[in-house]
Parts: sequence; C-alpha cells; structure tokens
Amino acid sequence: MTMTTTPDPAPVPATPPKLVATDLDGTLLRSDGTLSGRTAAALAAAEAAGIRLALVTGRPPRGLPALHRDIGRHFAVTANGAAVYAPDGTPVRLSPFPAASVAPLVARVRAAVPGVSFAFEYETVFGHEPAYPAWSYGESEVELIGSAEELLAKDPDRPVLKILAHHPTLSLRDFHTRARVSAGTDAETTHSTGLALVEFSAPGVTKASALTAWSAGLGIRPDDIAAFGDMPNDLPMLRAVGRPYAMANADPEVRRVARFHTASNDEDGVARMLEQFVALVRRRPA
Repeated sequence: MTMTTTPDPAPVPATPPKLVATDLDGTLLRSDGTLSGRTAAALAAAEAAGIRLALVTGRPPRGLPALHRDIGRHFAVTANGAAVYAPDGTPVRLSPFPAASVAPLVARVRAAVPGVSFAFEYETVFGHEPAYPAWSYGESEVELIGSAEELLAKDPDRPVLKILAHHPTLSLRDFHTRARVSAGTDAETTHSTGLALVEFSAPGVTKASALTAWSAGLGIRPDDIAAFGDMPNDLPMLRAVGRPYAMANADPEVRRVARFHTASNDEDGVARMLEQFVALVRRRPA
C-alpha cells in the first residue's frame, strides 16, 4: 500500500503498555526498508523505560542476523509465528508443519490452482521451484532448487516452517481464495505483499499464537499489549491484543479491524506512539 496521508492522531492512552509488538515491513521500517533515526531512538527509549519490545514478522529465521544488525537484538517472532527467538538468537520455539502433511497440501493446491509455483522456508535454508520468482526471496544464490516434490522427497525430515506459493497471472484475491479453500484446515493461509503470493503456516500457527504464548509466560495479559501492523498476516495479532494499531498505509481490511490508527511507516507512525508510551511511563509517580 502507498497511502501516506497522516490520519487523525490516535487517542493518548491512559496507561502505557507493558509490551509493544510490531511488524517490520510496511510498519516499523520505511518503504525503502530502513529504520529511521526517530524510530531507532523511540525503540531505545521504550526499552529504557521498561517497555518490552517484540519484532513480529513474516520474514524467515534466516534473516535474523540482518534484523539484529539493522534494528537491534529484540525478541523476534519470525515466519508468521513458526519460529520464535530470544534476543541473543537462541530459538525459543519452532512450530513446523507435520512432516506428513506438506506433500499432500502442495498436491491439493497445485491441483486447485494450475500454474502455481512453490517455495519452502526451513530454519536456516530456503528452497524453491525454478518458476518461483526471484523478487520474493531477493538472493543471488539459493541452496535448494527443484520441484516441490523433489525438494520434499530429498529430505523428508527437514522441518518446513512456511510454504509460499506464487501464481503468475491470477489476482491476489482470486489466488488467495482458491489456495485457502484447497488448503482447508491443514494450514493457516494468509498474504502480506499485495502481490499474488500466498503464505501457509502449520494449523494454529500465527503471529498471534506465538506472541500470546510468549507474553503469557511473562505474566503479560493481552490488554497490556500494543501491536502495530499493516497487512492481513498481522490481523490475528491485532485481534488478539488490547491495543491494536493500523498504519495509515495499511491494507483496507487491517484499517477496518484495528481499533486505533497511526501515521504511515514513512511518517514514523510506530515511533509517534512509542514516544507517547514513554511519556506516560515518565509521568507515573515514583
């Protein structure tokens, strides 16, 4: 989405959240993929004020070193909830597909949507079919290339964290609908790019499931969590927390669902709210 008009200011909350969970692309990061100086300062101030931070993204776990370099070492939910990491990079939880379910799922989607191409996210490597578009993964070299059937048969015990599917001609809406129906209850089906790319996670695995399981272990209730997002893969997380914020550049459905709104990612929308949260912490009686 490219909307940049700043919405009416979000209402100033009465109390600061205990945890802030934020999507990355289209949310925390600017459209060029960078972290603004204002946002970097707001993240640091929030942590210094005692507000916990979580990066919650559809990006794969193999991108964790880049996140640490560009954003800092924070708790990270990656692959739409399938892989969770502590700030030091230690895996907290992996939620892959049941091994026996992947090949039948791929077969059903391929039969329902002829022309589809697939890719697979594992914990440290990525594999894709030859027809799968390079713009999706942005790498000059990929370790595993072959048909989906070949890749799955070559190492059937390698846990698949996320399946991606692309169609060269269908609209995103049509492709997503057909893919979701064919996957049925064997996968969580979503999208996050605005292009004809559909993402599948294991049943019950979403950004929300990973975030709420971790936060519950810390004794943090959903009402004490503020979450920021812009695309449909953020919807489970936004529905699960007490303070959901949609970016001004968000998908229309996300803007409808989120109770609160903030400025666009290019206008430091997350930073603006973090600054308010920090101000609330500083105003509290000692």
